[in-house]
Amino acid sequence: MRMRLSLIGAATMFLLLCSAAPARADLTAFLGVNATPSNHPLRGFAVGTGLLVVGFEFEYANSSENLEAREVAPRLRTFMFNGLVQTPFAIAGFQPYATAGGGVYRETLSVTNQSETNVGVNVGGGVKMSLAGPLRLRFDYRVMTLKGTPLHSTVQRFYAGINLKF
Repeated sequence: MRMRLSLIGAATMFLLLCSAAPARADLTAFLGVNATPSNHPLRGFAVGTGLLVVGFEFEYANSSENLEAREVAPRLRTFMFNGLVQTPFAIAGFQPYATAGGGVYRETLSVTNQSETNVGVNVGGGVKMSLAGPLRLRFDYRVMTLKGTPLHSTVQRFYAGINLKF
């Protein structure tokens, strides 16, 4: 009986491995705007992998200070690990996705020598738009909730980037 169960288990595992979709990866370099409390530039990169519908990514983003706005904006660096749910293929050249995750942030404001390092969570979504071959445009919107005592505990940002699928 045990041998029979082992053979069934081995056959099932073999079939699952043979039918699994190959892992895909992508790399994004982006520029954008951190809109909290005033617009200031954002740049960063993301690298991700996934199967058909579910994926994971690491994202680094850095927004500079804005000391000339009516309400000064601190520099914000984020290091986030996210899960993604996306359509398994592009629909009319567009692949929408939703994302959520968490990680670490560092907020600094030079004029007051304030800084905060803590954890944060984010939710958002976007779309990857096919250009040519593995090259795509990526548009992303995120809302971040920063824990601890940051100057602004809720941050909104938008970015556009070049995405390479491989």
